[in-house]
Amino acid sequence: MYGTETFLWFILAMFYISCLFTVCILTFRKGHTLLGIVGIIFPILWLVGAFIPAKKGSRYDVEQQMVYQQQVAEFTR
Repeated sequence: MYGTETFLWFILAMFYISCLFTVCILTFRKGHTLLGIVGIIFPILWLVGAFIPAKKGSRYDVEQQMVYQQQVAEFTR
């Protein structure tokens, strides 16, 4: 039983670390700082922050606007 518990804790820790480097960073880039910080304790909040729209002026919003402007410029040529 000890080996199985250790393996499951290892898998859970790897899942947490992978969420930390993907979903958590996306939550912060979208401008949801509070969800990112509280998400350290409750990781489900990282998913919420990643799925809701980005705040105006956040890094993610600015990047998306630049991409849309480039696409519009390509289609209007």
